[in-house]
Amino acid sequence: MAIVVRIDVELAKRKMSVGEFAEKVGLTPANVAVLKNGRAKAVRFSTLEAMCRVLECQPGDLLEFIDDEE
Repeated sequence: MAIVVRIDVELAKRKMSVGEFAEKVGLTPANVAVLKNGRAKAVRFSTLEAMCRVLECQPGDLLEFIDDEE
């Protein structure tokens, strides 16, 4: 089971830099990189809410479940 974070797709759609996104969400660029690269073990709902607010999207636009067993 894998949850894939699709922040890079949403940032590209909006032509927004990681630095700008990080500042608006209240994260460090390093923490955004951890999320983007799939190294995060968890994400707070408050952080997910802030990301959705900044990107004007739904949580499902940022997170995708991929079944490794198939």
